[in-house]
Amino acid sequence: MAQLENFRLQVFRAVAEHLSFRKAAERLFLTQPAVTLQIKALENSLGVRLFDRSGNRVTLTSQGTTLLRYAGEIAALASEAERELLASDGKFSGELSLGVSTTIAQYVLPRLIGAFLVEHPRVQLSVQSGNTEEVVDLLLAGDVSIGLIEGPARHRGVHTEPFMRDELVLIVPPDSESVHFPAQQLLASSLLMREQGSGSRRVVESALEKAGFKLKAFRRVMNLDSTESIKSAVEVGLGIGFVSRWAISKELELGALKVADVRGLRITRHFSLVMPSGPALQGPAEAFRVFALARGRLLSSTSKPRTPR
Repeated sequence: MAQLENFRLQVFRAVAEHLSFRKAAERLFLTQPAVTLQIKALENSLGVRLFDRSGNRVTLTSQGTTLLRYAGEIAALASEAERELLASDGKFSGELSLGVSTTIAQYVLPRLIGAFLVEHPRVQLSVQSGNTEEVVDLLLAGDVSIGLIEGPARHRGVHTEPFMRDELVLIVPPDSESVHFPAQQLLASSLLMREQGSGSRRVVESALEKAGFKLKAFRRVMNLDSTESIKSAVEVGLGIGFVSRWAISKELELGALKVADVRGLRITRHFSLVMPSGPALQGPAEAFRVFALARGRLLSSTSKPRTPR
């Protein structure tokens, strides 16, 4: 759908926000002379000078500052009108940028985005992944519209909303004779952990501490940068580790891994949506939030953890 905002005002806002004709041209995919031409035409039509140009420096005049305030309001109103028009049939369009922590990106997101795009085929989706801290940083920087994380978001500038239940289970090699670990056997093992900054690591550390297990009491602790690395290391006998139950369905079916339990230790958590604090989400981001909450409840209720045998 064509944007309702006047094109010359779009060009003006880009120059005013960057205070650079070159950067505005790059942002708008125009040539610099084309940007200059649009600004001159706007100044001529209004009968005022909007920018002062002195050498390589560009500054707003007092009239330009006034217009920028109103241009921002016009852009917001035009955007709101577009959203309502496009959502009148229950479907949204536009860009949706997601920040997704690693485990969710690999094992849960494919179950979400396929169905979401069926409902909203006009949405253009992009995904950036990282650990929980990295996703929160992307959100705070404005690089993504909404995040999906595994651990707590330790920042006051964001709001979190649980959307899906998860359990972290202890995986052991396929030739392991025991799937019931007493405390002494657990501490005598090499424990494979996610890296610092990982939401999964925070949850595991907290649960172990509450159960009376300190990391320094284990025979060895090895840090790995992904769930896949932990699974591969456990499979070849390098140690044991806690991973999301969503990550091991194939390995359990193939007999490549086993799930073990530790008396008195069960590690549960919720995957969460994370959003900037402040105004409510709009457009595709809000549509995805509502969808993820509903689909997360459905997946949580239909998928049960595999118990040790």
